[in-house]
Amino acid sequence: MLLLFIFGLLVGSFLNVIIHRLPRGESIVLPPSRCPHCGGRLSISDLVPLFSYLWLRGRCRRCGTGISLRYPLVELLTGVLFVSLYAQFGLQPLLAKHLFLASLLVAVAFIDMEHYLIPNRVVLVGLAGGVPLNLWVRDLTFLSAVLGALVPAAFFFLLALATRGGVGGGDIKLAAVIGLFLGWPWGLLAVFLGALAGGILGLALLLTGRKKRKDPLPFGPFIALGAIVTVFAGEPLVCWYLSLTGLTAG
Repeated sequence: MLLLFIFGLLVGSFLNVIIHRLPRGESIVLPPSRCPHCGGRLSISDLVPLFSYLWLRGRCRRCGTGISLRYPLVELLTGVLFVSLYAQFGLQPLLAKHLFLASLLVAVAFIDMEHYLIPNRVVLVGLAGGVPLNLWVRDLTFLSAVLGALVPAAFFFLLALATRGGVGGGDIKLAAVIGLFLGWPWGLLAVFLGALAGGILGLALLLTGRKKRKDPLPFGPFIALGAIVTVFAGEPLVCWYLSLTGLTAG
C-alpha cells in the first residue's frame, strides 16, 4: 500500500500541473515547472510531492511567496484515494479503471472550483480512457455502458433546462463520462448524489447570505463527490434506501 500511496502522490503532482496549466491554455509538458509568482525554475528538491511543501513551510524557496494549499491537498487526496481504491478492489484490472476515473475527477473538481469550467480536453481524455478500459476490464455490458453514459447526461440536461443555466455544458459531459465508467444504474446514482449535495450546499449558502441566486456555484466537485461515493458505497446506499421503503433489490 505504501508504494501505491507514493504512486498516488506522484500522480497528484502531475494533476496539479494539469489543474494549473490546462485552463490557461498552456502546455502540460513544457516549460519545466516554475514558481507562478517569481518565475523561478523549480529544482527536483522543490518538486517532491507533499514533502517539499512541508520542508519549505509552504513558501517558494526563492521569493518566499506562499504556495497554494491546493498543491499538497491534491497530492494527499490522490494518494489517499489510490490506497482506498486498492483496499476496496484489490489488485485487479478494475482497480486500474477506478484509479483513472479518480484521477480525472480530482482534476475536474479543482479546475472547476478555481475557474468555474470543465475543459473539453479533460472530458475527451475521460472518453478516450473509458472506452478501452471498459473493453479491457469487461465489468460492464455494452448496454450498461451506453445507458450509463446517456441517462445521467440526459438527467443533467433536463436539470440545466429547469435551472436555466444553473448546470453547464461541462457538467453534462462530465455526467456522461462518469456514467460510461460506472454503467447503469450507478452512473445515474452518482450524478443524483452530486446534484443533491450541490443543491443542499447551494440552498445553505443562499439562506446564510453567502451566495446570491445568480452567483455561480461550481458543480464539478459535487459530481465528482457523487461518483466517488457511488464507487465506494453505491450498493450499500441503494440497499439502505430500499430497506427504508420496504422494497428489495433485484
